[in-house]
Amino acid sequence: MPPADTRASTGNHRVDASASLSSNRNSDPNPNRNSNPNPNSSASERMSPGHPGYLRMRLALFTAGLATFALLYSTQALLPAISDDLRVQADQASWSVSAATFGLALAVVPLSALSERFGRRAMMTVSLTVAVALALLVPFAPNLGWLIGLRAVQGAALAGIPASAMAYLSEEVHPKALVGAIGLFVAGNSVGGMSGRILTGWVADAWGWRAALAAVGVMALLCAAAFRALLPKARHFTPASVSPRALARTLAGHLSDPLLCRLYAIGALFMTVFGGVYTVIGYRLVAEPFGLSQSLIGSIFLIYLVGTVSSAATGKLVGRLGRRGALYVAVSTTAAGLLLSLLNSIPAVLAGLVLITAGFFAGHAAASSAVSRTAKTGRAQAAALYQASYYIGSSVGGALGALAFHAAGWGGTVAMGLVAVGGAAAITVYATRKARAERRAEAARRELVGVPA
Repeated sequence: MPPADTRASTGNHRVDASASLSSNRNSDPNPNRNSNPNPNSSASERMSPGHPGYLRMRLALFTAGLATFALLYSTQALLPAISDDLRVQADQASWSVSAATFGLALAVVPLSALSERFGRRAMMTVSLTVAVALALLVPFAPNLGWLIGLRAVQGAALAGIPASAMAYLSEEVHPKALVGAIGLFVAGNSVGGMSGRILTGWVADAWGWRAALAAVGVMALLCAAAFRALLPKARHFTPASVSPRALARTLAGHLSDPLLCRLYAIGALFMTVFGGVYTVIGYRLVAEPFGLSQSLIGSIFLIYLVGTVSSAATGKLVGRLGRRGALYVAVSTTAAGLLLSLLNSIPAVLAGLVLITAGFFAGHAAASSAVSRTAKTGRAQAAALYQASYYIGSSVGGALGALAFHAAGWGGTVAMGLVAVGGAAAITVYATRKARAERRAEAARRELVGVPA
């Protein structure tokens, strides 16, 4: 999963991790729940630097984040090798990535609700255990169908990590120490997403893609063992039943909000571009005129570090240009990167990937941070819907990008990306015009009643 800024002003891939965040207890789908996670607890009793369990907790959630995103995208850098070995096309092999992200998208809201009943620690433990068990089976998939099926179930299992981690932190950590604790968890997300791709690329070069997936599985197993040994027991969680009817009403309310729906669509469209590009780029670079090795292709994902800088800078960009201004910059940067990547030159392709990555993270940060500000109630569920749309975009982008590549080469993938980023631009233009019309109407109303502007 892409990196994200921990600050509320930028919100980036943190919203991926915090999509089901229940830190605002008033947003819980159960209206009968007490607004305090535990009425008998106080902020002073929660973990903070110097507390005996604080460091253990941070390390535990770092390992959980690392394992989650190493597993989620474990096949992405291996797609050319999988295609060669299983004798399938890019659009078929790409489903080994899309199935996992689609499974996560479908499961994140239900698992978020279940964590309210069974506890954050229990949900994370079960999710990680199931995902690791599947990771150890994935290398033995006899054909593409089995590989895709196992990956879909694995993605659904992984949804329990982001669905519970942020809620655990909000309940167990002192408010003043919360940002630092979240930061290390999200760092685990970023490092896992990047290192998993790099590890698989280098191992596959020496021993093949199955060995590479096994290596990620072993790494995740070690992370899961460390997580279970390190994570302190929850002391401030109060189980509560969750009303499916109340949850459905909250979700329906968010889906009927035009602004939230626009933000969900923008996040999905940006991720469609990003998912398509990074799913297919390995096929382009392994072929002529580049002919790169699997290990070098895996190393391309170091460009993800650009996203860390881009997402951190988005808060200032939004402050100067506003949310829509930041989105225009993100759209332009992403489109420029797509066009630059068409050149048959390694420096040009790498520069294009840098621009695509920077633009994607900026757009994702601007859209995702706006979700929590827009939702007046049910913020956890609003963020969960954003995460679901985000991963649906990843699934669709991976599948369509590979299909376009199979039909028309890299130019087809770029065309698909330009259509998606054009959709994000169109939504932003519509929102700009709507906001201007509303301001004019408000000014006319004030003038009519004699109220100073």
